[in-house]
Amino acid sequence: MSVSGIGTSALLAFQRAIGTTSNNIANSATEGYSRQRTELGNLSPQFLGGSYQGQGVGVDSIRRISDDFVNTQLRTSISEQSNAQAKADLAKRIDNLLADDASGLAPVLQDFFDAASDVANDPTSNAARTVFLTEAESLAERFKAIDGRLEEQRRIVNGQIETGVKEINQLAESLAGLNREIVAKSTQGTPNDLLDQRDRVLNELAEKVDLTTVEQDDGALNVFIGNGQALVLGGNSQSLVADSISGDPGRMEVGIQSGSGVANITRFLQGGELGGLLEMRESVIDTAQNSLGQIATQLGQAFNEQNAQGLDLDGQIGGDIFGIGEPSVWGRSSNVESGVPGVEIGNADELTTSDYRLRVNGEGDFELLRLPGNQVVEMEDLGDGRFLADGMIIDVEDLEANEGDNWLIQPTRNGARDLEVVLDDPRGIAAAAAIHEAVAADDNEGEAVVEGFRITSADYDPDVLKNGATVTFEGGEYFVRNSDGETIGQADHDDGEPVTIQTEDGWSVTLSGTPEDGDTFTVEGGQDRPGDNRNMLEMADLSETRTVQTEDGERRVPGFGDAYNSLIANVGTRTRQANVALDSANAQLEQAKAQRESVSGVNLDEEAADLIRYQQAYQAAAQVIQVSNSLFDSLLGAFRR
Repeated sequence: MSVSGIGTSALLAFQRAIGTTSNNIANSATEGYSRQRTELGNLSPQFLGGSYQGQGVGVDSIRRISDDFVNTQLRTSISEQSNAQAKADLAKRIDNLLADDASGLAPVLQDFFDAASDVANDPTSNAARTVFLTEAESLAERFKAIDGRLEEQRRIVNGQIETGVKEINQLAESLAGLNREIVAKSTQGTPNDLLDQRDRVLNELAEKVDLTTVEQDDGALNVFIGNGQALVLGGNSQSLVADSISGDPGRMEVGIQSGSGVANITRFLQGGELGGLLEMRESVIDTAQNSLGQIATQLGQAFNEQNAQGLDLDGQIGGDIFGIGEPSVWGRSSNVESGVPGVEIGNADELTTSDYRLRVNGEGDFELLRLPGNQVVEMEDLGDGRFLADGMIIDVEDLEANEGDNWLIQPTRNGARDLEVVLDDPRGIAAAAAIHEAVAADDNEGEAVVEGFRITSADYDPDVLKNGATVTFEGGEYFVRNSDGETIGQADHDDGEPVTIQTEDGWSVTLSGTPEDGDTFTVEGGQDRPGDNRNMLEMADLSETRTVQTEDGERRVPGFGDAYNSLIANVGTRTRQANVALDSANAQLEQAKAQRESVSGVNLDEEAADLIRYQQAYQAAAQVIQVSNSLFDSLLGAFRR
């Protein structure tokens, strides 16, 4: 090649290099832009005069400076930061809601128990009784208010999940389209700008959900989420579905098309904003609402049961003070059986804060799982298709056992919402004990004592103990007789163990210790004792004597107030954890961005230096051409002479 050709090749090569450098400078502020570099290479030399002579320079490629490992680390950091931000924001809102002195439960709960103590101090005061019912209504309203605000947060989160799924679908379509363009243009060279654009879309997708990528031989990128669900395969994208897949209308879940149906992948989605929302909805909102409902349900049942142990101002057994809700039960749309099991609260003291799934297993048996860990819960068979488990009575008598059918049971989810005061007459507060006392006769020779007594039937008639009753130990057995001498209950004595004797009249008495033959105990009714406050004292003490089960039945805390404080503490702990995780994620994201910039970012000082260098080389190449033209002109002139 001539000197002119060599100069021309250099001129063109450095012109391309100047263009690449100019493009880098122009895009120095473009987010996600990867700097490019012109790769120069010498042209094939020519063999002349016994040796090879260079023929100039050419442009091998315009290389995109990028590191896949660094880009993957950046996407991971983006996903973790977005996830931590979503958790911290939601946890903070719930923490403020529950812990607020003005709108929280603690002050109203204290006022309610203070009002109960006031009735105990003056059980005949109509004013104190009226205040007690007023405070009960305030307490029920506060339960509803807090539950309503939690439900509002649930709706907000569900809306964010639905919006997030739509955005993921749009980003997946964009990635599939970019894959098609990249594959089409890769035959002519590396489409650097399209690769940058694809990386930017991947970063946006990482904000929504954690993902993994696998590159194909043709340059297309496959994208997977969850535990390997394909979102993008080459030029095709898969759409996610946001719906109440499990049957709970208050729970927006994420599914993916699988055959003719939709597979629920909610539990597999982690990372990103979507993963954070799903996790915090379950661990914070669900737990808070269930805990609040558990406290409300147990408090309502406890006061109803205790009021039924006393006599009101009219001498009648106390009725319900509170109305409590029923568990929510939802069947999956795919169930063969369209009905749902009957579920009612048996013993509220045994309720946990969990939701449950009742299913028909492979052996055709009903099986109860505690969520979210799917722990199998032992069910006590009560007969007639009824089972007792974790304080619930589950009735499946009218259900057909079809393998695969399952139902979601939420025993306490709406407990706070459904709590209401049903007693509207202050005289109905049963402050007096229905059974005044049961005492041992002075001449008893044994060591047996009365531990307590209870009303055991809703049909109990206070008049049955108007003239009292006796308990006598004869021939190794206890006998309960009414004032007419009729035996209404009996039980064998068991050395070392308390003995409870159930009577036909709807009450029971419990004795402990060792009796002697002929020992007698007198039981007196509570009629005509308007100043008696013993049953009201029992109600006032419920704040301390009842324990509330938390953490899936693993721990109990004393009293309703402590149970609520435990809820606040748990949410507060999660809030602190979320804030710490957010600070860490922010720092890691900044480091990942800095690392990416150090590899792919545009350094203006470096580009300016390259621009000067390429400019000088361009000018030198132009000078080579000028010298070549001058030599050629001289040569032509020599021939003319």
